[in-house]
Amino acid sequence: MIIIILGVGPVTIDIYGTDHYEPRRGVEQTMLLEVIATTVSDAVTAERYGADRIELITAFGEGGLTPSLGLIEAVREKVAIPVRVMVRPHARSFIYDASDAETMLRDIRHIAGVGGLSLVMGMLRENHTIDEELLTRLLEQAEGMEVTFHRAFDEVQDQLEALEFLKRYPQITDILTSGGTAAATTPGGMVRLAVLERLSAGSSVSILAGSGLNAAALKDFITRTGVRRVHFGSAVREDGDPLKPVDPKRLEAVCKILKP
Repeated sequence: MIIIILGVGPVTIDIYGTDHYEPRRGVEQTMLLEVIATTVSDAVTAERYGADRIELITAFGEGGLTPSLGLIEAVREKVAIPVRVMVRPHARSFIYDASDAETMLRDIRHIAGVGGLSLVMGMLRENHTIDEELLTRLLEQAEGMEVTFHRAFDEVQDQLEALEFLKRYPQITDILTSGGTAAATTPGGMVRLAVLERLSAGSSVSILAGSGLNAAALKDFITRTGVRRVHFGSAVREDGDPLKPVDPKRLEAVCKILKP
């Protein structure tokens, strides 16, 4: 049993039990499965074999960068499920200068012009707090498109404070996080994700758990954390290799757990 003091009162979490999480009351407990796609074929396979949403990126090995406009247009034409497009100009950090910001604004304009898409982005200051000025500028450019705040969230100085901050922006519907750890499935990651899930209840923001998830441990992970949205990349690709295509059998195995 672990008790964490959050400033809003203690939260008790038994990371070894199987029944510690109480589902949100009055909220439909439907699971959402988001799958990373780096090609049109990835996106088509993901949709065909059970994904609910696609995160479209390039440079998987660098944590994901903005894909080409041609790829964005082609994926939007080929699949009917929601697509969220990464807006990230480089992989050096999540800290962006004026020229980076201009690039991101241009990319958002182009993505908005395609239509029917949402965004994935995140930005920090040098002190590892969220860059509010840049976030506001990008959201204004996004013209009402829904947004996932990506794993820049795992590098913030204070995740609980950052969650409260992001709740102020209705456009931000998801926070992609591993609980501030290298993998969401670590004991520390599960503890933090359970806390974040509870604190996001009743708000416009949902926790999207990602990094390190796999079919074998998924059922236990969901029980321990209570998350209702999960994000898969390497684990649903051939041989678990991020540079290989989405594997229908691996994806179906995940879907059987999420949607029995």
